[in-house]
Amino acid sequence: MKIAVSEAKAQLLELVRRAEAGEDVILTRHGEAIVRLVALQPSAEERGAALEAARGAAKHSPGPDAPRSQDFLYDESGLPG
Repeated sequence: MKIAVSEAKAQLLELVRRAEAGEDVILTRHGEAIVRLVALQPSAEERGAALEAARGAAKHSPGPDAPRSQDFLYDESGLPG
């Protein structure tokens, strides 16, 4: 989204919200882009905490064990099924 600086003054809160949501907000002067509003990246601590929370939420479900998986690949004589 491109918007003139003179118009952006009245809409600053809405433009900040859009930038936080990931929208590209560019301010222009006399039709030329001069400023881009971007959301700040979370800190390393915040990212680490989010990763730990995601890891804790994920449940590990065991798959078939190795001997059983071969039951589907080979017949009783050991030949491919």
